[in-house]
Amino acid sequence: MAGRERVLRMSVELPLWRALAGYRVLTMLYALGLCVTTYDQFTRPWIAIGYDAVLAVWTLATLPRVRGAASCTKGFLAADLTIALAGVLLTAFADSHQRIAGGPTLPTIWTGGAVLAFAVKGGWRWAAVASTVVAAANLVERGQLARDTLHSLILVWVASIGIGYVVEVARVSERTLARALEIQAATRERERLARDIHDSVLQVLAMVKRRGTALGGEAAELGRLAGEQEVALRTLVAGGLLPV
Repeated sequence: MAGRERVLRMSVELPLWRALAGYRVLTMLYALGLCVTTYDQFTRPWIAIGYDAVLAVWTLATLPRVRGAASCTKGFLAADLTIALAGVLLTAFADSHQRIAGGPTLPTIWTGGAVLAFAVKGGWRWAAVASTVVAAANLVERGQLARDTLHSLILVWVASIGIGYVVEVARVSERTLARALEIQAATRERERLARDIHDSVLQVLAMVKRRGTALGGEAAELGRLAGEQEVALRTLVAGGLLPV
């Protein structure tokens, strides 16, 4: 159990969750900054401002949710992806067709964080599903498959699946290491108990030998047999046939 706890404390997932939390905050700030600097270019700026306000509140309020796998529930992932998809689809209502064709969506690269959360939580299969859904939403919002859009979607798809695969491999390795540490600890405990038992048995045999020799008669024969067993047991221990 102690070995498993050590493995959990040094889990490779912890840095990934911290990086994900930082990514979400930084990309949220980027989306806000982009919205503010291009405010006058939106056809319906109030949609952009309203969505980015919701995005900021959601990102900050849900930071505790991306601290680890236990707090990052399926319900949170679904809601998080919904926020991202809503921003992608609302872009068509907030901006002109000309800007949509070559410009970013309302959540911009924050959407990648929602997909990466699926990857870190559930592995590459979850990441593949989430990135595919995001890709479909982007295609609906754009209305066409432009080269830049395709490149961005492929990048998110490959990166999220790659990270998800690495997470799965790391989890298997951690479980294997934890099991090995448990076996090692159990083996050491068995060896310690064996040494204690051997020492106790040797002491008893030595005492029987001394008492039998002192009493004489049949007790002396019993003492002689105990002495032979003591010598045999010490030979086994010294020869490495028993744990020492």
